[in-house]
Amino acid sequence: MGTPSAYDAVILAGGSATRMGGVDKPAIVIAGRSMLGAALDAVAGSERVVVVGPHRDGLASAIAQTQESPVGGGPVLAMDAGLRALGGGAAQVVVLAADLPFLSSASIEGLVAALDLEPGAPAAFALDESGRVQFLLGVWRRDALAARLDEIGRADLANRPMKTLIPAGYLTVPMTGISDCDTEADVAAARSRTTSPAVGLAEARRAARDAIEMLPARVATPLTALGGVLARPMLAAGALPRLDTSAMDGYAVSGDGPWHLDKAIRYAGSEDEVELEPGHAVRIATGAHVPSGATAVVRDEHVELANATLSRRPDAPVRNDTRRRGEDWQPGAPLAEAGVRVTEAVASVALSGEVAELLVRGPATAHVVVTGDEIRRDGPLRTGQTRDSLGPLMPRFLSWCGIHTAAESHLRDTAGGFDELLAQPVSGAAARPDLIVIVGATGGGAADHLRLALARSGAHLVVGRVRCRPGGSQVVAVLPDGRVVLGLPGNPYAAVATLLMTAPTVVSALTGAPAPTPQIAPIENAGELAADAPRVVTATQRADGRWYAAVPAGTAHLAALIGAHALAIIEPATPDGGSAELLPLPR
Repeated sequence: MGTPSAYDAVILAGGSATRMGGVDKPAIVIAGRSMLGAALDAVAGSERVVVVGPHRDGLASAIAQTQESPVGGGPVLAMDAGLRALGGGAAQVVVLAADLPFLSSASIEGLVAALDLEPGAPAAFALDESGRVQFLLGVWRRDALAARLDEIGRADLANRPMKTLIPAGYLTVPMTGISDCDTEADVAAARSRTTSPAVGLAEARRAARDAIEMLPARVATPLTALGGVLARPMLAAGALPRLDTSAMDGYAVSGDGPWHLDKAIRYAGSEDEVELEPGHAVRIATGAHVPSGATAVVRDEHVELANATLSRRPDAPVRNDTRRRGEDWQPGAPLAEAGVRVTEAVASVALSGEVAELLVRGPATAHVVVTGDEIRRDGPLRTGQTRDSLGPLMPRFLSWCGIHTAAESHLRDTAGGFDELLAQPVSGAAARPDLIVIVGATGGGAADHLRLALARSGAHLVVGRVRCRPGGSQVVAVLPDGRVVLGLPGNPYAAVATLLMTAPTVVSALTGAPAPTPQIAPIENAGELAADAPRVVTATQRADGRWYAAVPAGTAHLAALIGAHALAIIEPATPDGGSAELLPLPR
């Protein structure tokens, strides 16, 4: 991808936060460093840095400090003050707020590199996991920023909303780990994250399998067991075929022939007894049991009939079209091993083998919860609302992963809403879902209360962060009563990507099925899409069998999945033609 261009940095560290009781927000310590310290670490590769805000002792002498005037005049005025303090310098200027405790230098370099690739774009801004553009985390072309400030008017910048400054044609770069802290709840959520550092996807899957206990085994008929997983081998209870039967329409014969054709006809399901004398034959249908005394079944096309005499054609092969009793299997023969999912084929074989009961685990059942005050499924949208474009489809996606949807609900963004949801149900274990699949509330933002509620419930946080995007904020936890919580990002594309990469492992742990084997394939253009963290993108297999990936045009919807065959997880530094894990999409 090349070395990103040189850049300068403006850090907005405006001191007191009214939404947090007037505390000095940039000085708040999370994970052992202040949020201002996190910002400075993230722009360590810059040519020059200026911090806009009250003077702070202890900063390195190379870091310039300035203050907007009037103090507290808003981010647009602060950006102008920072740009003035920089004077001339690098052609690109990174602007960020000092309230991003987990920001990394890789994220900054990714923004700069994105702007390098689009010479005509005036700026590039981070796009967080919820699909929100973070305008206070971006990189500007210096001349574009100066021009926008001049257009507004330098004397009229105080208390201007950021949207008045944003130019047309800007880029967005999807990123994880860029949650900001605007409230005390945000700070608490951010501090809770420090106990769950991001892990690789393979490690997350191993942790889930180790932490999740298998469901108890239950006895079920073959049809009611569909979707479950065999807890013990499935053994044949009867032979197949049960009797010697005809494999073809033809004649049951006794001896070498020619044969005298008797008037009796053997139909499938006939219960009458027929004794075939040597040198005799009877008409027989496919599936009919062979009469006693028969030595073979000869198909129609291999014989000729003259009056009542049946003889083999001179050019016909000598063969026997009898299916012998137990030819497919004998009683007690293994038909399917433990750990095999009970599909329609398995259930059909059980019926063929006279197996009346199976011992199975699952299928796993889920309560699907869509979160967010802004989400509306039915009726006209009101101001600020968003159509629920994922919730109604979640049962289909879950079914693809082997999960049966037992209940659905919507949860508003309230601090205590999750506590009731996560509380141990009063109904018996047989009635409760095995999983709670939550869409949204995983990012640690102001309205994202899931992590704190899990901590209050005494849940074991198995997976708190995963190094990938999207899907980095995913959550896997086990409640004290054994139910599993699978937290998905609220962004529809991120939610589906997370579900497909993690749910099959959760299901295998619950049901005792073998761990899913990753499907690996070379991606012809992988080098174009590799980033600083594993990236989950759509992939299509073309007519020649080769796989090509594409960056989703938007992640707030599922348009990128139309026509795609799979999602591909492209690791950092993967070259063109390098291998990636494929997550097949539902068909």
